[in-house]
Amino acid sequence: MTTADTQPAGGAPQLTVPQAIANLNQTEDKGDRYYAAWWLGRFRVKEPDAIAALLAALQDESDLAPDGGFPLRRNAARALGKVGDSAVVPALLDCLKCPDYYVREAAAQSLESLDAKAAVAPLLSLIADGVEAAVEVPGKPHLVQPYNAILEALGSLGDRQVIPAIDPFLSHAVPQVKNAAARAMYQLTGEGRYAQILVDTLSGNDLQLRRSALLDLGEVGYLPAGEAIAATLAENSIKLIALKGLLEKEIRATDDLVSDRACKVMTLMDSLL
Repeated sequence: MTTADTQPAGGAPQLTVPQAIANLNQTEDKGDRYYAAWWLGRFRVKEPDAIAALLAALQDESDLAPDGGFPLRRNAARALGKVGDSAVVPALLDCLKCPDYYVREAAAQSLESLDAKAAVAPLLSLIADGVEAAVEVPGKPHLVQPYNAILEALGSLGDRQVIPAIDPFLSHAVPQVKNAAARAMYQLTGEGRYAQILVDTLSGNDLQLRRSALLDLGEVGYLPAGEAIAATLAENSIKLIALKGLLEKEIRATDDLVSDRACKVMTLMDSLL
């Protein structure tokens, strides 16, 4: 599971759509602009003026972080993934070329959310150097590419031709990358052995990895993981989210709210309430 959008700290001001757009379009207060981009995404504002303001923010160069990145661009890229307008896909594809790691990560996540099939080739190009090149950037707290977001997006976009490129990442030394590859491989192949890698993570020592694996299993709807999810040493709230994902997939697949498998998942959910 990759990083989610970040809500600005402190008391959140109440905005209207016109205020948020006006704040984003002005250049004086970087904090107001950052919050406005988050707000427009949070409330999935689809008005043309809002989308235009977010697209313009993808080109911003004034909000420069100490790490050399572009915080406003990051929030704008995340927000555009939530508005549900496929017209923003070309701009997000351009973001995959941005020197800011976190802009590329946000763009990959948003392209996944928009089910942008046109993103497959550009995303694939970011991992074309293979698992050997997936190393840390000196002096940075991350790898050279946002592999988690890229692999998860490729898995969700469903093009089986990317399987040979993803498979080597199952052996990556970073557990989060390995899990992202396992999630993608399960989505692309339907083979339970890949989802089992996520299930095995649920019994590991790292709480954050357990949380991420719970959410991944819920996202892909791997029903055999139900009991392991319920027994994981993690917050019940996260386990319930994961089980809800299993239940929703079962209902979509069978159109039957009272199938044996659906009832089993609901029983597990009841046990956590």
